[in-house]
Amino acid sequence: MKDEDIHEVLKIVEQDVEEYTTVVDEIAKRSSDPYRVLISTIISSRTKDEVTEQASSALFAVANNPKELSELDEEQIQELIYPAGFYKNKAGYLKETGRILHEELDDQVPDTIKELIKLPGVGRKTANLVVTLGFNKPGICVDTHVHRICNRWGYINTDKPSKTEYALRDKLPEEYWIPINGLLVTYGQNICTPQSPFCSKCRLTEYCDQNKVETTR
Repeated sequence: MKDEDIHEVLKIVEQDVEEYTTVVDEIAKRSSDPYRVLISTIISSRTKDEVTEQASSALFAVANNPKELSELDEEQIQELIYPAGFYKNKAGYLKETGRILHEELDDQVPDTIKELIKLPGVGRKTANLVVTLGFNKPGICVDTHVHRICNRWGYINTDKPSKTEYALRDKLPEEYWIPINGLLVTYGQNICTPQSPFCSKCRLTEYCDQNKVETTR
């Protein structure tokens, strides 16, 4: 894939994912509250979208702000977010996050990656998502889909998501920094899947290098 093709490629992706969406994106659209984006993103790790939606809604019904979250005990949080992946660990992260936000940060979610990654259970992926969706500030959230697809296209050549973020910061036009995660997560879940992608219905075949693609559908 040529670097200059990225404009046409992402235009096509945007058209092809219009019928799909991701839970965190939907939460951000319904409410620009950084608190909700942060909490739902923590819950969403290694969890199916429908479970994230259910768990986030249940938790927000009783903990709509950091103070209310900090007042729940871990067992209550576990029950509310079950069956999210690693729900017991996440319950601990969420309670401590609520405490820190309420007691140390005046109920305000940090708006920088540097400060966000100090919160329990928050890595660069989550921090970037909060910065972009919660504060509409420049950032590139890289998950396994973004990492896989950008390398599959041949747009970059990296061996881990952390390197992909910095590679994209160096070359991806800033206009795509915020939307690329939502676009490629949705595209990766429905068309450019991890195993045996649906190349037969993909409109990017003339651009894609198909790196490390062994079988297709």
